[in-house]
Amino acid sequence: MTEALPAPGDTSVLGAKLRGSGCHFALWAPRATAVELALVEEDRTQINHDMVLGADGVWSIEVPDILPGQLYGYRVHGAWDPHTGARFNPARLLLDPYARAITAGVDYSGPILDHPADDNYVPDITDSAFAVPLSVVVADSPAPTPIARRRPLHESVIYETHLKGFTRLHPMVPEHLRGTFQGLAYPAVIDHLKELGVTAIELLPIQHFVSEPFIIGRGLSNYWGYNTLGFFAPHSAYASIGTLGQQVTEFKEMVSAFHEAGIEVILDVVYNHTGEGGHQGPTLSFRGIDHGGYYRLTDDLHNDYDVTGCGNSVDTSEPGVLNMVLDSMRYWVTEMGVDGFRFDLATELIRDENHHVTQDHPFKQRIAQDPAFADIKMIAEPWDMGPYGYQVGAWGSRWSEWNDRFRNYMRDFWRGQVAGVSELATRMSGSPDVFDHSDRLMRSSVNFITAHDGFTLRDLVTYDGKHNEANGEDNRDGADDNRSWNCGFEGETDDPGVRALRHRQVRNLMATLCLANGVPMLTAGDEMGRTQDGNNNAYCQDSPISWVHWTTREEWNDVFELTATLLRLRAENPALSPDRFRHETELRDVDGNPLGRPDLTWFHESGNQMDEGAWNDPGRKSLAMYTSDPDSAFLIWMHAHHEPIEVTLPGGAYARNWTLLAHTAENDELPAVAETFEPGAVLTLPPRCVVLLRAEVDALAPQPVEAEQTEPDQTEQPDQTDQPGQNDQPDQHDQHNSEGQPEDGPDRAESEHAEG
Repeated sequence: MTEALPAPGDTSVLGAKLRGSGCHFALWAPRATAVELALVEEDRTQINHDMVLGADGVWSIEVPDILPGQLYGYRVHGAWDPHTGARFNPARLLLDPYARAITAGVDYSGPILDHPADDNYVPDITDSAFAVPLSVVVADSPAPTPIARRRPLHESVIYETHLKGFTRLHPMVPEHLRGTFQGLAYPAVIDHLKELGVTAIELLPIQHFVSEPFIIGRGLSNYWGYNTLGFFAPHSAYASIGTLGQQVTEFKEMVSAFHEAGIEVILDVVYNHTGEGGHQGPTLSFRGIDHGGYYRLTDDLHNDYDVTGCGNSVDTSEPGVLNMVLDSMRYWVTEMGVDGFRFDLATELIRDENHHVTQDHPFKQRIAQDPAFADIKMIAEPWDMGPYGYQVGAWGSRWSEWNDRFRNYMRDFWRGQVAGVSELATRMSGSPDVFDHSDRLMRSSVNFITAHDGFTLRDLVTYDGKHNEANGEDNRDGADDNRSWNCGFEGETDDPGVRALRHRQVRNLMATLCLANGVPMLTAGDEMGRTQDGNNNAYCQDSPISWVHWTTREEWNDVFELTATLLRLRAENPALSPDRFRHETELRDVDGNPLGRPDLTWFHESGNQMDEGAWNDPGRKSLAMYTSDPDSAFLIWMHAHHEPIEVTLPGGAYARNWTLLAHTAENDELPAVAETFEPGAVLTLPPRCVVLLRAEVDALAPQPVEAEQTEPDQTEQPDQTDQPGQNDQPDQHDQHNSEGQPEDGPDRAESEHAEG
């Protein structure tokens, strides 16, 4: 670490702020010896102004006659001493970290490094002005329309999507709007989300990002966007009509459209690293302002301490840097109208000055104390690549977390690679083994089976192995542990039996996601059979491989309709989306009288509750989840065997009768939806299916338990976290490996590149 730096006294002055007929510019650069503001014209000619240093390390200047749309950058002077973490080079024209808009791209063949190509410890004095992006002065404007009601997260359905890829091929979106903020807000797009039952759209990074030079060298680009360069600026390429501040206006209009439709907007944010990579990479902003201030360095200060796999790690133990991250978050909430954040590689953000993970980090403390974030959703990707980076379950009551254990187990369950069903019960009930502690609520677990990183749901049942040849790395990149099953044939096929089985398996995976306790997160296009042709690491594929093909909607309408039905039932019935963990507690009516049934229990095919022998049966492939509140009750049968099974429907206080609501089998394999059954009725469950039934229950007085029913078992199911196939780590993605790394950071090759 470098010496302690003074933190800005008032961060509200940072950036470019229009005042009357002029503009106030301010930059935090406490170790600089001089800073010049460069006002840049369209032809890249510049007028430079010397800035004045304050006691808090902030350089500032007031310039008259500045209008919105003015281009600018900074030249920062200081010592060139890489061995102390100082890489000041005034030949580099730098972006403002607080810029609200960024225009132009990067000339990757230009002088964007702060050093010559053959030696990264000597300076290159070639001017970079014609090769780098520029900051833009942006006028204040009204915030978007607020959403009428921010839902509690346990009521939410999150839809993760790439802003460009979702509409790039949408037939109803005007061609000139496809792939833009305005395109995503188009009525046909919002109608699709509302019909499906989405309550929150989670956007892959839309803060301004750049591509890595080695990807550009392959003729590709960073499509996902996990390479941020401007934490306050909407990505300029997503604007439809201009990049001189229009991207800000268009983003706000998009948020307003979603809010008016009752849909919240969550941003996937990448505060853990920046697009400058390691010190061998381009110098576009932070490194040139203060390399040792913004980034974590090794103990000898020679190199970046990398726990992200992306070349650098932002140093949130430095107060000035932490201020920037929190200011950015506050800006997106208060001025840009967003409703939540998903933090990429969140563990990196809670490492201290010694790079040690600490759950009481000021990052979390200040979020908890800031009223601006009081009802804002905070979702952690709870790992990074460094030592002790895997922090699933440790984030506390304020936070929700991606639950990789749910993903791993559900994939294994439906492909037949588990022993017994004990862990199935644990995952379906919100993963209490991971999250039910420290006053945490059911919202703690964000359940997912697919995400942007990895196979799509269709590819999960179509490919046993990855097919990433288009990425230009000889299929070495991307995860090998996909827990997928191709249903007997690798790749697409016309075989009707294989195709029917794949549809069925997708329906099963989607049904367990929609019906599990916790917060469901769907990946865009999974509801209509999106495929990436087996590519499980499409971060560099701004192409039809990654884009959503809306023409598949008709062929995969079975999945869409099932998903919409289950999400509607979930929204209408609180018993299907509880806010608190359940412990097989007997329910009571409003007067405190016992109702004779528990809030949660489990049945096997006899119609009786699971006993110890059933829980410990490694060959068991079926389980029924009974979930109830004082007013309603449901039974969710999950049957993963390739043979049918007869099941008896429970009676007594559990149900006076049963109604079939939905299932994942073919229509002719089960009675008609809405058909009613008496307790004790026997149903034949087809192979590999999920069946949802509603119980008619008495909410006022207990019903007598029939003689053949056993008493409710108050013993929770065994917690078998060591089931075969269980993996306590996230997928071993190339950049997001949670294994402990040496103290000098992970060792990577160019081909080891994936995000998410």
